[in-house]
Amino acid sequence: MKLCRYGPRGLEKPGAVDADGRIRDLSGLVDDITPATLATARAADIASLPVVEGSPRYGVPVKGIGKIVAIGLNYEDHAKESNLPIPTEPVMFMKALSALTGPNDEVMLPKDSTHSDWEVELGVVIGKTARYVEEADALDHVAGYVLANDVSERFNQKQRGSQWSKGKGHDTFCPVGPWLVTPDEVGDPQDLAMSLDVNGQRMQTGNTRTMIFTVQQIIAYLSQYVTLFPGDLIITGTPPGVGEGKKPDAIYLKAGDEMALSIAKLGTQTQKVVAWRHLGDEVLA
Repeated sequence: MKLCRYGPRGLEKPGAVDADGRIRDLSGLVDDITPATLATARAADIASLPVVEGSPRYGVPVKGIGKIVAIGLNYEDHAKESNLPIPTEPVMFMKALSALTGPNDEVMLPKDSTHSDWEVELGVVIGKTARYVEEADALDHVAGYVLANDVSERFNQKQRGSQWSKGKGHDTFCPVGPWLVTPDEVGDPQDLAMSLDVNGQRMQTGNTRTMIFTVQQIIAYLSQYVTLFPGDLIITGTPPGVGEGKKPDAIYLKAGDEMALSIAKLGTQTQKVVAWRHLGDEVLA
């Protein structure tokens, strides 16, 4: 099943996507797609739901994400292109909730950005509380999977001390969606093709089967250090092809660029890159 939230920012409604790609309105059954309503939403008879006309905006597919836990350097070739050692344990960092944005919303460069970069990633949404979970039981804690772009400002990430989160948590730096896809529809999360283009040029091509640490291993590992609650989002690392690793010269995002991402079974995203502007009290997710 594909669950989504659609409509203007801050006014999103819950929906499900049918076999023909049409959004069906779930608002008669649930108020929103949240950790508390997932079970009800999943039980819906999609064919009986009203069809949503037009092409509405997609929002972040789950409201109420409690935290974003990210895994770095989880593909060997990406670690090599980053000139960093291949990890022997998952590299773990946090990404700010204020970075969340819809899958096709604009990505805004930070003020004075010089090294902003792209990262197509498999996202995992937790469905039930996980503490000290065994690997064999880890996938039982998954509510579904999402496509995510772990946008990163490399200078802030790597040249401002040792805290990666400085370059990872800028506003708009975590587009998620268009859908939350349930595990039964995804099947094996370690066999999903993934890609990312910038301005129509292929930059990243990969497959989740080449992860150093599998989704199963990541959930079990993280649950030793932080409790994972329903609605928490894990993003699991990116394959090679990021701008920082391009030879002979690195390539970084600039205003006017367009990113297009896809992961098999999880849909596509397209984001236009824009210059920094003052957002005031605007909420992005």
